[in-house]
Amino acid sequence: MARTDRLRELLDRLHPSGLLYSTYEQRLMAELDRAQLPKHVAVMADGNRRWARLNAPGQPLVAGYRAGAAKLEEFVRWCDEVGVEVVTLWVLSTDNFKRSDTAELRPLLDVIEQMVDDLAATGRWPVMPVGALDLLPDDTAERLRRAAERTRENRGMHVNVAVSYGGRHELRDAVRSLLAAEAARGTTLAELAETVDVSDIAEHLYTAGQPDPDLVIRTSGEQRLSGFLIWQSAHSEFYFHEALWPDFRKVDFIRALRSYAQRERRFGS
Repeated sequence: MARTDRLRELLDRLHPSGLLYSTYEQRLMAELDRAQLPKHVAVMADGNRRWARLNAPGQPLVAGYRAGAAKLEEFVRWCDEVGVEVVTLWVLSTDNFKRSDTAELRPLLDVIEQMVDDLAATGRWPVMPVGALDLLPDDTAERLRRAAERTRENRGMHVNVAVSYGGRHELRDAVRSLLAAEAARGTTLAELAETVDVSDIAEHLYTAGQPDPDLVIRTSGEQRLSGFLIWQSAHSEFYFHEALWPDFRKVDFIRALRSYAQRERRFGS
């Protein structure tokens, strides 16, 4: 978040209404059962373009992307504050390449690049892009990889940035990677067909080695998965919220955590 945005947030909190809201927020935080909180939270930050049309009429849609990116940076800090171990931010779908032209995608990519650089610059978290980076412009993919490399040794909460991500693309890439690895070992297709297990596929996902998301949050009132982490979310809990993403508040996040803590997880049973 830019320095001016941080100053504005501080001034808002010093206003009497802001102080009242902050007190309510702190009370909700204190009531959370930390032992029942999710270890991995994923978010489908939906509604940035609609937010721009409502709140910045006449301005380019990039105004919504910037507001959404600022909220994502806040969201990462909220997750870190409550002890989440992994957070996954879905910022660009592979479907965006089909329904958006270059003139619209370029400003969005610029915002994503800056957000990833900002997260990396904190020095607090390893930041890893997950997705079909080969679909991105070379300069964008390289900038994201550099940010990941700079933060690789950080020991804080792990931050996945799902960019150029689609669940079907991930499964396709996982199967391709599995086949290539087994072929290098000399395994035949017939042998692989007899022995392949779900754990073998999981080892080739973009998020290999990470825990599956416990909680998936989606904003803007949409109640569908849209291909997000379709393998990893088989047993996830879902929380849908009406707010457009830039309007999603910390108190909304706390309520999502409280809802999660109150559920009885059955893991598909």
